Amino acid sequence: MNISKLSLIILLSVGSQLPATSLAASPTNPASLITPKHVVAGKTQGEWSSAWWQWARSFDGENNSPVADKTGDSCHLKQEGPVWFLAGTYGTQRTIRTCTVPKGKYLYFPMINYMVNSTVAGNVSCKGVTEAVRKTIDGIHMLVLEIDGVRATKLEAHRQISPGCFDAGALTGGRVKLDPTAADGYYVMLKPLSPGKHTINFGGRGSNMSQAVTYTLIVE
Repeated sequence: MNISKLSLIILLSVGSQLPATSLAASPTNPASLITPKHVVAGKTQGEWSSAWWQWARSFDGENNSPVADKTGDSCHLKQEGPVWFLAGTYGTQRTIRTCTVPKGKYLYFPMINYMVNSTVAGNVSCKGVTEAVRKTIDGIHMLVLEIDGVRATKLEAHRQISPGCFDAGALTGGRVKLDPTAADGYYVMLKPLSPGKHTINFGGRGSNMSQAVTYTLIVE
């Protein structure tokens, strides 16, 4: 699969564009970007992708979900432990959020991702849902990551596949069971950012899905 270098095209394709500073951004990878094979808090980043989905699917409906949130007001919900999750979006419209993050937290989020469970795929086997989600993510051909005006490169290395299948509804208190679920996508883990204001742009595009998100993070 040929993943292009960071480009404004993905954000333009959904009717928006990055701030002008990105046009002159350095090609050097952001210092906060952690290599994709690095283990954080005892978990591989593939394991963190399963945990991210369990967090994202733990909310009642879309009204209070950080994934559906248009402003960032819900970004603090159900955050615990050393890793703070940033949400992607439902749909393709560029989403701009502001979020206050405690200092000392790692950040983990998907540039673009997808999950398939037996309800969606019509196949109850782990093998079936794993193959279905792999085919979807194989179609991703553009990735975007910019942190404080610094553009990241070689983002195709950040593909993370959930290690085996899992129950994406595990944190719903028994309300929803989504087992087996398989997840696949391109995720980023960042070192804790310094106190103050930071801007993160991320997204991705495939043949039938796209995502474009801007976060202003206030670390304190």
